[in-house]
Amino acid sequence: MTSFYLYLGFLLVMSLLSFLLYGIDKGRARKEKWRIRESVLLLTGFFGGASGALAAMTLFRHKTKHVYFWIINLIGLAFQFFLLILILRSM
Repeated sequence: MTSFYLYLGFLLVMSLLSFLLYGIDKGRARKEKWRIRESVLLLTGFFGGASGALAAMTLFRHKTKHVYFWIINLIGLAFQFFLLILILRSM
Protein backbone atom coordinates (compact mmCIF):
# COMPACT_ATOMS: atom_id res chain seq x y z
CA MET A 1 0.00 0.00 0.00
CA THR A 2 2.92 2.33 0.66
CA SER A 3 4.12 2.14 -2.95
CA PHE A 4 0.62 3.05 -4.11
CA TYR A 5 0.55 6.24 -2.03
CA LEU A 6 4.12 7.12 -2.99
CA TYR A 7 3.27 6.77 -6.65
CA LEU A 8 0.10 8.86 -6.29
CA GLY A 9 2.12 11.52 -4.47
CA PHE A 10 4.70 11.46 -7.24
CA LEU A 11 1.98 11.85 -9.89
CA LEU A 12 0.44 14.74 -7.96
CA VAL A 13 3.73 16.59 -7.60
CA MET A 14 4.68 16.03 -11.25
CA SER A 15 1.22 17.08 -12.46
CA LEU A 16 1.39 20.29 -10.43
CA LEU A 17 4.89 20.98 -11.72
CA SER A 18 3.84 20.33 -15.29
CA PHE A 19 0.74 22.52 -14.91
CA LEU A 20 2.85 25.36 -13.50
CA LEU A 21 5.48 25.06 -16.24
CA TYR A 22 2.84 25.25 -18.97
CA GLY A 23 1.24 28.26 -17.27
CA ILE A 24 4.57 30.04 -16.88
CA ASP A 25 5.48 29.31 -20.49
CA LYS A 26 2.15 30.67 -21.71
CA GLY A 27 2.67 33.86 -19.72
CA ARG A 28 6.15 34.27 -21.13
CA ALA A 29 4.88 33.64 -24.66
CA ARG A 30 2.39 36.47 -24.29
CA LYS A 31 5.13 38.82 -23.09
CA GLU A 32 7.57 37.60 -25.76
CA LYS A 33 10.14 36.66 -23.10
CA TRP A 34 12.48 33.71 -22.63
CA ARG A 35 10.54 30.44 -22.90
CA ILE A 36 10.69 27.03 -21.28
CA ARG A 37 12.12 24.42 -23.64
CA GLU A 38 9.58 22.19 -25.33
CA SER A 39 11.63 19.17 -24.28
CA VAL A 40 11.18 20.14 -20.61
CA LEU A 41 7.42 20.50 -21.05
CA LEU A 42 7.18 17.17 -22.85
CA LEU A 43 9.39 15.29 -20.40
CA THR A 44 7.56 16.51 -17.30
CA GLY A 45 4.30 15.51 -18.93
CA PHE A 46 5.49 12.09 -20.00
CA PHE A 47 7.26 11.20 -16.75
CA GLY A 48 4.43 11.70 -14.30
CA GLY A 49 2.74 15.01 -15.12
CA ALA A 50 0.52 14.12 -18.05
CA SER A 51 -2.75 14.99 -16.32
CA GLY A 52 -1.39 18.39 -15.30
CA ALA A 53 0.03 18.99 -18.76
CA LEU A 54 -3.23 18.10 -20.50
CA ALA A 55 -5.23 20.24 -18.07
CA ALA A 56 -2.88 23.20 -18.62
CA MET A 57 -2.94 22.76 -22.39
CA THR A 58 -6.72 22.93 -22.31
CA LEU A 59 -7.08 25.69 -19.70
CA PHE A 60 -4.36 27.99 -21.03
CA ARG A 61 -4.89 27.00 -24.69
CA HIS A 62 -1.16 26.45 -24.88
CA LYS A 63 0.58 24.11 -27.33
CA THR A 64 -2.79 22.76 -28.45
CA LYS A 65 -1.97 23.13 -32.15
CA HIS A 66 1.12 20.94 -31.79
CA VAL A 67 -0.10 17.39 -32.35
CA TYR A 68 3.05 15.90 -30.84
CA PHE A 69 2.23 17.54 -27.47
CA TRP A 70 -1.13 15.76 -27.44
CA ILE A 71 0.43 12.47 -28.50
CA ILE A 72 3.30 12.51 -26.00
CA ASN A 73 1.08 13.56 -23.09
CA LEU A 74 -1.61 10.98 -23.93
CA ILE A 75 1.01 8.24 -24.23
CA GLY A 76 2.45 9.43 -20.90
CA LEU A 77 -1.00 9.31 -19.31
CA ALA A 78 -1.51 5.76 -20.58
CA PHE A 79 1.95 4.77 -19.27
CA GLN A 80 1.21 6.30 -15.86
CA PHE A 81 -2.14 4.51 -15.71
CA PHE A 82 -0.45 1.22 -16.68
CA LEU A 83 2.08 1.63 -13.85
CA LEU A 84 -0.76 2.35 -11.44
CA ILE A 85 -2.47 -0.89 -12.46
CA LEU A 86 0.79 -2.81 -11.98
CA ILE A 87 1.19 -1.37 -8.49
CA LEU A 88 -2.40 -2.20 -7.57
CA ARG A 89 -2.04 -5.78 -8.84
CA SER A 90 1.12 -6.33 -6.83
CA MET A 91 -0.68 -5.49 -3.57
